[in-house]
Amino acid sequence: MSGNLRDRLRRIQLVRQEAAEAPSKPENAALVNAAGGTGDRNLLTEHGWASAGYLTLRREIVQIDSLELPRTIPKDAPMVIPGIGGETAFDDLLFFDLETTGLSGGAGTVAFLAAFGRLAAVGSGKSKNAPYNLHITQYLLLDYPGESDFIQAVLGEFSRSAGPSGITMISYNGKCFDSQILKTRCLMNGIAPPDYRHADLLYPARRLWKRLLPSCSQGTVESHILGIDRTGDIPGAMAPDIWFSFLRNGDAGPLLGICEHNRRDICGLAAIFATMIRIAGNPMAAAKNVSFDLEALSLRFGIKLMKEGKFSEGRGWLHTAAGKNGLPFVRAAALRVLAIDSERRIKDPSQALDFAESGVELLPPHSAARNEFERRIQRLKSRLK
Repeated sequence: MSGNLRDRLRRIQLVRQEAAEAPSKPENAALVNAAGGTGDRNLLTEHGWASAGYLTLRREIVQIDSLELPRTIPKDAPMVIPGIGGETAFDDLLFFDLETTGLSGGAGTVAFLAAFGRLAAVGSGKSKNAPYNLHITQYLLLDYPGESDFIQAVLGEFSRSAGPSGITMISYNGKCFDSQILKTRCLMNGIAPPDYRHADLLYPARRLWKRLLPSCSQGTVESHILGIDRTGDIPGAMAPDIWFSFLRNGDAGPLLGICEHNRRDICGLAAIFATMIRIAGNPMAAAKNVSFDLEALSLRFGIKLMKEGKFSEGRGWLHTAAGKNGLPFVRAAALRVLAIDSERRIKDPSQALDFAESGVELLPPHSAARNEFERRIQRLKSRLK
């Protein structure tokens, strides 16, 4: 065992022993640098951080009029954002992001910084849309012995008042990372993980922007689609080294930079969500102001409406999906549904044949989908003889 690790473990044991022997935790216990450094301990309090438990800090920030949204979530929101139910209200949403000591998860990865965001409509007018404030709460772990208090403080956000449908957590790649880290750290501390619904925006982002962007990372979507400028932002990949450096020397300056990165992640997450909500509310209108894969989304809308028996509206969306700007497989899928509907419901084999012949040319030779189109074409031609 190296000397540094041995010294580190001894300091942790000493802090735990002192905490157990103390008659009560001092009000400013969370401001003590358990790493034994000599950095400026007042810097964190100057930036709004206050004690929220042993070696745990908390701060609140309100982003005024940061978003414009409808007053209620559109009924078609689940078509764009899976996990958002029809009964979900904006008050039920909890935007969530973690900074951790590792980027690949695992039992040894610890969350040391958590941010939550809540939406609050400004005013109570009758207009269709309204400005919303974004209320951000952050929790910061100052050293390992305070993790239990840190986790308890974080879990308190999940128990704050929500509607009858309960909390819906909004994250970006949170299903694979943030939520798994939170669950693991709860179990490691003998605490029951929270219960919530989860809408991970990475997956709808891929459907909307995969063919338009070099990647669908949150930062890429923010800069290329929303025009958000994060110049000067410290990359999240630096978070582990910065926290470990803080434990060694107590220098809070770089740590505050990561706290700002964490806050901006929540703001960007909320902005992406707001854009998706606008797309769900009126895709055609949204397409005039923001780039996204309208054809792929139209295919989803069209199929859904056809299944609901709204044939005229559904066919309209499918015609949009079959437009010349879409990906070949999307266009072919829309033409297939139109051909089937024309043949079976409308009883118009000539129209069905036109759709099928347009679709077959979009698919590679010998593919299963092309073979299906070719069989359909032969059957329709025989009926028209």
